[in-house]
Amino acid sequence: MVKRRGLIAAATATAATAAFGAWPLSGRAATTWPSRPIRLVVPFPGGSSPDLIARYLAEPLAQALGQAIVIDNKPGAGGNIGTGAVAKAAPDGHTLLFTIQGPLITAPLLAKSLPYDPQRELRAVSFIASSPNVLVVPPSLGVDTLAQFVALAKQRAGALNYGSIGIGSAAHLAMESFIARAGLKLVHVPYAGFPQVVNAMLAGQIHAGFMVPAIAMPQVKAGKLKALAVTSAGRFGALAELPTVAESGYPGFEATSWQALLAPAGTPEAIVRRVADEVIRIVRGDAFRRELLPLYFSAAGTSPEGLDSLMSDERKRWGALIKQLKLERE
Repeated sequence: MVKRRGLIAAATATAATAAFGAWPLSGRAATTWPSRPIRLVVPFPGGSSPDLIARYLAEPLAQALGQAIVIDNKPGAGGNIGTGAVAKAAPDGHTLLFTIQGPLITAPLLAKSLPYDPQRELRAVSFIASSPNVLVVPPSLGVDTLAQFVALAKQRAGALNYGSIGIGSAAHLAMESFIARAGLKLVHVPYAGFPQVVNAMLAGQIHAGFMVPAIAMPQVKAGKLKALAVTSAGRFGALAELPTVAESGYPGFEATSWQALLAPAGTPEAIVRRVADEVIRIVRGDAFRRELLPLYFSAAGTSPEGLDSLMSDERKRWGALIKQLKLERE
């Protein structure tokens, strides 16, 4: 387990530089990159899944690049504060962003205005990892399968509700997408975070909700909540016993939470490629994959073009749903 600390792998910098080499860059004055510690901004608090996964990545990446990496947690506004800070940072390869899809995809689609433009001010580096959502219900609801839940929801149309961590969150959009596919009427109840959603469900205040597995499964294993299905395209390794929404009568349904690495737009292409190459090697390795298992995340590790493609597809998909639902956030 990587310890939560700000400065990572500084002691290995000299040896790693010798092993991998530094990259000369041209400009008004010839420099070598990286010439100082790299700041990796995580726009979420310490202990969150983006923070943990960023730290799992930072240590081997620091070794590969021959320079320390400093984790800079900048939480607030659903990740928009830290994301905006990177968007405005100098594009010299010494500032990177590790974030989830919200500040990149849903925030620009929902907000009337943002202090940054992710398509214009950020450069894709690599799609790092993804996790499905799990549909959970309280045992008192009396359903054991997705089909039974749908039947009950139709029988009690408009009487059941569901919780999420806010308008435009992955959990909210996943449920609204499913509601549209299944032809249901459920009332949305937004909360500040997953702990509040869990507490409300345990108290019998809400009837269902999509949650990330790291939050849902401890409650499921304790018998306090019941898991009905996952939103991955196929059965998910650590949750292989759970059927997918797709195989439960809704072919093609998929709604995952994902995390990615980006840089300020204008970062030299040679730097972007070097970071991406090292990240792909690390993320696809067994050690990194093992770190993700307790968090129920699956490693990806793509080229910058792979992340660009993912973001383009996500903008189209969720943009259509947000427009259909007429969602808006201040």
